[in-house]
Amino acid sequence: MMIKIIKHNDLEMEFDMIGVHEAIANAFRRLLLSEVPSMAIEKVFIYNNTSIIQDEVLAHRLGLIPLKADPRRFEYRQKDDEDGTEQDTLEFELKVKCTWNTNAHKDTTNPDDLYRNNNVYSKHIKWLPIGDQGSIYKQSDVGPVLDDILINKMRPGHELDIKLHAIKGIAKDHAKFSPVCTAFYRLLPEVTLTRKVEGEQAERLQTCFSPGVIGLEEKHGKKRAKVLDARYDTCSRNVYRYDDLRDSVKMTRVKDHFIC
Repeated sequence: MMIKIIKHNDLEMEFDMIGVHEAIANAFRRLLLSEVPSMAIEKVFIYNNTSIIQDEVLAHRLGLIPLKADPRRFEYRQKDDEDGTEQDTLEFELKVKCTWNTNAHKDTTNPDDLYRNNNVYSKHIKWLPIGDQGSIYKQSDVGPVLDDILINKMRPGHELDIKLHAIKGIAKDHAKFSPVCTAFYRLLPEVTLTRKVEGEQAERLQTCFSPGVIGLEEKHGKKRAKVLDARYDTCSRNVYRYDDLRDSVKMTRVKDHFIC
């Protein structure tokens, strides 16, 4: 078995799992979805909510906001523990009040111009360090993954005053603890040219596949098709629309090579 990392950034990872049975690849997928711990908002203490969203719906929305806290640095919270400690809990605060914008133009009808704080985003969630957390973690280490997640829409007179407790858990207990939005795999495509394809046919063959799959090279003054990288093939089968090209390509999948 071999793991080959193709792409890895803050929000996405693409890797190849080579030399395994499909059952093993699927087991890894299911583990990623339901068994890997993450931090999520579990307790929502609503001191004031005069918006039109009910407390239960608002608490549910807050629980689904992904957090970038590293779960490996926290312990599981005990069931009978109501307050939590700095070892197992992250505390946040959401205090927003919508007011009129006195500087708005008298003819405007745009809510963003008429009101202040009419849209409540995840960026309004502020971290409140517990104990020595302020010296252990940086502000950039905890909090929502994205700042532009819309939580609520308010109008003047609406106000939110909420405390939030985030704890460690797994998605087997609740989907909000899933560390990935989705995890899937596909078999590596394999494209083989069975004969020489030149000239106009080569150019037409190139358009039948996704960009980067089929390339063109100069051979004796003619353009000839060649396979560049079958990885990006979407298996569209467009080549079978042409009677003069359908016998020039063989498309299969590598049975033990999974693109995850």
